[in-house]
Amino acid sequence: MLPSARSPRTAPPGGPASHGADRPLTVALVVPLHGPGGILGPSCELAAQLAAEELNAAGGVAGRPVRLLPVDGAGPPRQVAAEVEALVRLGAVDAVVGWHISAVRRELAPRVAHLVPYIYTAQYEGGERTPGVFLTGETDRRQLGPAMRMLAEATGVRRWFTVGNDYVWPRVTAAAARRYARECGGRTVGEALLPLGTDGFGPVLRQIERAEADAVLMLLVGADAAGFNRAFAARGLPARCQRLSTHMDENILLASGADGTAGLWAAAGYFASLATAQSLDFAGRLAGRFGPDAPVVGSLGESCYEGLRLLGALAGPAGGCDVRAMHAVRQSVGYEGPRGALRLRGSHLDQPVYLARADAFDFAVLAQL
Repeated sequence: MLPSARSPRTAPPGGPASHGADRPLTVALVVPLHGPGGILGPSCELAAQLAAEELNAAGGVAGRPVRLLPVDGAGPPRQVAAEVEALVRLGAVDAVVGWHISAVRRELAPRVAHLVPYIYTAQYEGGERTPGVFLTGETDRRQLGPAMRMLAEATGVRRWFTVGNDYVWPRVTAAAARRYARECGGRTVGEALLPLGTDGFGPVLRQIERAEADAVLMLLVGADAAGFNRAFAARGLPARCQRLSTHMDENILLASGADGTAGLWAAAGYFASLATAQSLDFAGRLAGRFGPDAPVVGSLGESCYEGLRLLGALAGPAGGCDVRAMHAVRQSVGYEGPRGALRLRGSHLDQPVYLARADAFDFAVLAQL
């Protein structure tokens, strides 16, 4: 695993203003290392490490070797943002990349995006337009809406119940889901937003039963999603109710248990079981570098690989990590990675999105949305 830094004192001297080719280009890798999202941290770190090693083998980013400086992105959003901002203002990091919740992004973007490039890799609610922020993740419009339509057509579900954590992404996405449900010929029959770290799902499961929902939209993070899956299965609800998540990977399936994944669907731009030439090649490189017993890298962890690759693709034509130069060249930037041939549209990476059905601890990818 990567060494983890917790304070600006651990950072090397120098900063974004000094661009010597012999000085590493230091990237703050902001990923959750504890809490509900901590289940995803190891796969995020492995994917980012592989990307950094591959970039360095190809000559680095703008001629400079890449160094990763992990920062725990699971703390209170203002605290995380303050820590990263301190690293940036001290000149300890040249860019920020990572998967973390939208509440952290909203605190972090205005603090650092005008100083260094900030590449946010999580799938999210959409709408981020802060200059200097570049986004690799799926958005509700491209991911959730089409997935709900396809699931409704395939299974006939009409009565949706939304269960999410109580912060910005689930709140905004729950509102979008009401509209998508109507467009699918159905409706939302209930919503419940729960604190991060919830470990008791009995009350919300009773609400789902009383509402006679036939589909649950899951907007729960990491271990919370796994706990909900286990409780859902223990109550016998998979026999009467489908589940759809836009935040689900193989690590969460493993934590859910095989019984907890029946009737579970997921939409994402990448799955470890995706059988394209690019994804299979990526899986082979991961296994060759970290071995067969390493944490599985699903869509959420793999997004950090995409974040580092996008940083390199932007820095090349921009001549480095100057935010304004990157912003000026962004429309011409693209690269080929595990998700295929990708290009920026505005500041968002345009990518295919797939619908998959859980099969115990893996996903069967059924269609491109």
